[in-house]
Amino acid sequence: MFLILDGEVRISRTIPGSGEEALAVLKPGACFGEMAIFDRSERSTDAIANTACTLLTIARSDFELLLDFNRDVAYKVLWSVVRLLSARLRVTNDNLRSFLAMSMF
Repeated sequence: MFLILDGEVRISRTIPGSGEEALAVLKPGACFGEMAIFDRSERSTDAIANTACTLLTIARSDFELLLDFNRDVAYKVLWSVVRLLSARLRVTNDNLRSFLAMSMF
């Protein structure tokens, strides 16, 4: 998982036959790669630095140590990640609804 301390990171994916689709531009204070903390699946998107960046890296092993060592901080971090993932899922659902509504006409 990465926390952006300085700079901008573009989150995108490659669509076969179309090229890159930019999904978001993240600024300082945002994080990405949080799904890797919870599963071992392949990346679903690419993260590309738009500018020079300073990132804080949190490895899965370090996160697991945090869970064992400091339950109060772990609780706050977990809830923050749950809220982040929920917000991103809502945006994805809204985008999918809009796409489906447009494709019906």
